[in-house]
Amino acid sequence: MIDPDGEQRVLITGGAGFLGSHLADRLLAEGFDVLCVDNFFTGSKRNIQHLLQHPRFELLRHDVTFPLYVEVDRIYNLACPASPIHYQRDPVQTAKTSINGAINMLGLAKRVRATILQASTSEVYGDPEIHPQREEYWGRVNPIGIRSCYDEGKRAAETLFFDYHRQHGLDIRVLRIFNTYGPRMDPADGRVVSNFIVQALNGEPLTIYGSGLQTRSFCYVSDLVDAMVRFMHADGAPTGPINVGNPAEFTMLELAETVIRLTGSSSTIEHRDLPHDDPRQRRPDITVAREQLDWAPTIALEEGLVPTIEYFRERLGQAEPSRASGAGMGARDGA
Repeated sequence: MIDPDGEQRVLITGGAGFLGSHLADRLLAEGFDVLCVDNFFTGSKRNIQHLLQHPRFELLRHDVTFPLYVEVDRIYNLACPASPIHYQRDPVQTAKTSINGAINMLGLAKRVRATILQASTSEVYGDPEIHPQREEYWGRVNPIGIRSCYDEGKRAAETLFFDYHRQHGLDIRVLRIFNTYGPRMDPADGRVVSNFIVQALNGEPLTIYGSGLQTRSFCYVSDLVDAMVRFMHADGAPTGPINVGNPAEFTMLELAETVIRLTGSSSTIEHRDLPHDDPRQRRPDITVAREQLDWAPTIALEEGLVPTIEYFRERLGQAEPSRASGAGMGARDGA
């Protein structure tokens, strides 16, 4: 339990999203006052419905591309669409959310002298030439591709964070988040875990782009939130960037087969063409997180998939896997 005395007011941008809502749960449980800010572009009131009557929880509908004037002690900047389907729907707004949102939240942090954490992403590494990815690697990103609104937006946000730190002495934290999954994921967000589970529960073919041999690493949401909170309150004011994710690596075929087995589905696997700029490998080197945060993931993939599948069963109104067919969704992901 972290002692919040003297620093009780916490702002979470994107607080009604998948990660933000779990972070709010954790901070409220530890005694903090939480201000959740979200414009509901991808966030959902469903994720925070259970918090609306909490005496230390406040919800504000606001777009971070516009300035915000509140009094807080800590800021977790999570606002940004994080899956390809969502961030490619309005790529200009995605880039503005990352860049203008960072400028506005950094300006707020500077005014109130708050510590601010940036939820960055493994996408800053692009389609990496080294494996696993370490923090000192600069990445291999296409600056004009269809994923660039997100990839380059997050890279620019990191630049702004470090420039505010150097120029204004701002207390920053930059966290590079690798693939994370768990309850409250959007069933239609285009990420591989949610897509596979929904397809399996609906008895549809699990669609894999390419050969299925491309790899990802999957971190359960409670492990990720634990890293965020540890980083925010770490001694010695480390700035990062710090990779956070589960270094266990799985191919898309392995993930698909695991989901089919755990759901008891009769679904088959269907291959489609690989999307443009889709990374071939993605796995974090978490040495820095181990050394500076004393953090490592504790929940294995199958262990985390069980409650995630049960969440989607409830969302889909299913007690048992359905054999009905429907429109398939592709197996793509975003960090």
